[in-house]
Amino acid sequence: MKQSQTVKLAILRALQELGGPAGASRLLDRISADGAHLQPRTIRHYLLQLDREGLTRFINRRRGRELTPRGREELGHSNIIERLGFIGAKIDALGYRMTYRNASGQGTIIANMAFIREDFLARALEYMKPVFARHLCMGTKLAVVRAGETLGGLTVPPGMVALGTVCSMTVNGILLAERIPVTSRFGGLLEMREDKPVRFLELLEYRGTTIDPLEFFINANMTTVRDCARTGSGIIGASFREIPTVALDEVQRLVRQMEKQGLASVLALGRPNQPLLQIPVSEGRTGMIVVGGMNPFAALREAGAQIQLQSLAGLEEFSSFLPFYVVRDRFSG
Repeated sequence: MKQSQTVKLAILRALQELGGPAGASRLLDRISADGAHLQPRTIRHYLLQLDREGLTRFINRRRGRELTPRGREELGHSNIIERLGFIGAKIDALGYRMTYRNASGQGTIIANMAFIREDFLARALEYMKPVFARHLCMGTKLAVVRAGETLGGLTVPPGMVALGTVCSMTVNGILLAERIPVTSRFGGLLEMREDKPVRFLELLEYRGTTIDPLEFFINANMTTVRDCARTGSGIIGASFREIPTVALDEVQRLVRQMEKQGLASVLALGRPNQPLLQIPVSEGRTGMIVVGGMNPFAALREAGAQIQLQSLAGLEEFSSFLPFYVVRDRFSG
């Protein structure tokens, strides 16, 4: 694909992900969050081209541009082969750019985000409370961002609130900072019984998909996170990864350290060269199952809430996230 076409698709995709009109600076922030490096004048140049092609429409200086129906159609028909593996590449880019360090508990982590109506916030927190209490998500932290503020490089629209959870891919960045490479193989639906992982019911390979697997499963209403939070048994989002067996002892130490920082997330570590929940691993590798950071959002979807999901939204300071009970007390009215 030519570079010009790649840039145009990146702009169209950013407009789609932002969910409404946006100006050049906001688009640049969104594209940069995905690991691309473009100059503001480059964005403006291609926006004019997209206007002429009928793929975007200029509204005004304050609101910027929006996607046209033709622009949405172009996104839907863009080269699917070029987009395969996009999620895997995004995971690698965000993990590399993370600055969080386990020892200090400071730096940027990878955030997931869900937009909800502002008047729904108190109810949303009540729906999510059992999920955090049962440790069915990435740690104990949550961020709440008001309209006009940003989280992960995305600006919250008027009348909305953004809920931010720590993405489970933060684990990859933490281990990479300690020179331990992680291979993210699958995102899937994990059956839990009496608070223990039993088996994967569905799997999507990160390197062969154009969408985040857990976001897909949540939008398809295939989880039962609320049941699991209530009884310990149900279907939740989780992922399967591999680590070098030579680093197993160090990974176990880092996992314990993450738990102390409010980032508990690893449901199971396998044995060297042995399958974990019937999933085989490569020679010299050990399997690892990590709970999905978007499970609190799955609980909202299951409760019938209207939410807009954005997995792997971007990088955000860890200090922006507070213990869930602190957030709940602050916004419960």
